[in-house]
Formats: sequence, structure tokens, C-alpha cells
Amino acid sequence: MEEKIIESFTLDHDKVLAPYVRVIETQYSKHGDPLTNYDVRLVAPNVQEIPTAAMHTLEHLLAKYLREKLDGYIDCSPYGCRTGFHLLCWGEADPHQAASALKYALQQVLKTTWEEVPGIKRQECGNYKDHSLTGAKAWAAEILDKGISEDAFERILV
Repeated sequence: MEEKIIESFTLDHDKVLAPYVRVIETQYSKHGDPLTNYDVRLVAPNVQEIPTAAMHTLEHLLAKYLREKLDGYIDCSPYGCRTGFHLLCWGEADPHQAASALKYALQQVLKTTWEEVPGIKRQECGNYKDHSLTGAKAWAAEILDKGISEDAFERILV
């Protein structure tokens, strides 16, 4: 069996300019349905990382707010390196739309109260004690201040 090349491991992480949204790939089902995988990079790799509690809360809030702006939203899962997320959506790739939705979602994070964070009770979350809305808001503000690009190597802000 031929070994599959994992695209994100071929990306030169020293050359990307975060924050950005980048298309990793679009795959097609056997019926031709497109599924797009985006690299949602919030901070510069090997320079910054988001603490786990803030990252965890961002994960819950992005799941809430990205759904409002992205048709075909499936999931937004954090990278283990804590620099961003994989965003999966049904449909053809549109980095501008995804970057605009991310900007909207982070703006909503700034307005969110603790009572509005979804899935934070013990019965709803596998690590319910590890959340920080204060941290999520601070990182959202920093990311928005830098601006979100629809390109990983050139600053094309939305």
C-alpha cells in the first residue's frame, strides 16, 4: 500500500503568517460530494501557543458561532500544537467565506457571557473544569487585532 502524504506535515510552518484561513484540501465522496478541510491558524507556529483552557473554550464557541455563518459546517477541531484548528465543511473551498466566518465568530466571542458558552457542564464535556472564557476573549481580541487573512503566505485581510 502506498503511504499517504499528510499535507500539513509538508507545510513550512516558519513561512506562514498567522492568523489566517487556508485550504488544506477538498476531497470528494464516491457520489461527488465535496468536503473541504481548512487550516484555521490563529497564532504563529513555534512562536505562540494558546493555553489549553482558552483553546478549549474557543473550541466550544467556534462550534457555536461558525455554524451561524458557514453552510455545511461539520466540525472545528483544535490542533495538538494549540496554534489553531482544522475546520471541516461540506462544499467547495472558499477561504474568503471561511475567514469572514472566523472573524465573525471571534467578534461574537468578545461579547459572550459565561452562561452563553455551550457544553461546559460535567455531563456535556469530557474536561469541563478546563475552560477559560477570559483567556478565550483575550486571544480572540489579539487575533482580531492582527487581522485574519484568507491566505497563509500573504496578508490578505477580510
